[in-house]
Amino acid sequence: MSRQTVSSGTEWEAHVGYSRAVAVDGQVHVSGTTPVDDDGEVIGDGPYEQTRAALEIVEGALDEADASIADVVRTRLYVTDIDDYEAVGRAHGEVFADVRPASTMVEVSRLVDEDFRVEVEATAVRPG
Repeated sequence: MSRQTVSSGTEWEAHVGYSRAVAVDGQVHVSGTTPVDDDGEVIGDGPYEQTRAALEIVEGALDEADASIADVVRTRLYVTDIDDYEAVGRAHGEVFADVRPASTMVEVSRLVDEDFRVEVEATAVRPG
């Protein structure tokens, strides 16, 4: 089994014991990703902006694992208000357009930071 980990470099990875992404045997599993910049600040106020920001971070993790958005086969979207489904879905649709991965969106009571509106997970299958 081949295994590669991708790190974002945050203190939380070591503290909680996780990786931004793990690539194993042709698959890349991207951890729950929130819209946070390198300084730990929340990116965007609304669900659309936050989803776009989280998906950009997902895309960066995929790139580090030699995968791309086109390789994504599954996404999971956790939202704090299901009424945001349209804005979150629009951002997801813009990023995944013709890729159209299997996807789930569920409402959760809250996320780690009260300002987070969305968290995104992704699974990709690398070519070859």
